[in-house]
Amino acid sequence: MFRSSAPVTPSTSRRRVVFVAVGAAIAALLAALVTAMVSGAFAAAVAPLTRSVPFSPSAEDGLIAAGEMVTLADDDVPAIARLNPALREAMQDAETDAAVEALSFQITSGWRSPEYQEWLLQEAVDLYGSEEVARQFVATPERSTHVTGDGIDIGPIDAQFWLIEHGSRFGICQTYANERWHFELATVPGGVCPEMRADAAS
Repeated sequence: MFRSSAPVTPSTSRRRVVFVAVGAAIAALLAALVTAMVSGAFAAAVAPLTRSVPFSPSAEDGLIAAGEMVTLADDDVPAIARLNPALREAMQDAETDAAVEALSFQITSGWRSPEYQEWLLQEAVDLYGSEEVARQFVATPERSTHVTGDGIDIGPIDAQFWLIEHGSRFGICQTYANERWHFELATVPGGVCPEMRADAAS
């Protein structure tokens, strides 16, 4: 059998151990880097799914669905329950008088959460293609009286006109010239309503 004439010395043996150890360390480092890159790519791919779930307003945000019949007596509806109590009481007194003329108030919007208000604003921006125009019809959460519980929208049209004519007897006023359905407690009972603002942006 052929045998190498070069003997394996202790120093040669130590060098081999060092080379093996360094090689193992480099392999482990490369494996860690690959794992980190794969994990990062996966996280980046999944992040949009977890961070950009679209907001969808619910009754807890003050949503009153189209066609839903809501009145001032609906204490279990957040849009009504979270109204300013003074506004709600004044509206109830007004509705009692309006009932003499066979009129009733249908509430189409009352209190809203800030998130719902922001969502409405963004929907208006999409509709009108301009934030400047959208804000004429939908106030920002910071300016909205719906968010504070001090604004209420009612229907039908005959009830709106009744409130426009008689609401000041209860301190209730139309506050935006471009929204005949929106009312606030803006004067004292029997007082004079302030001049209407042109729109929600003014």
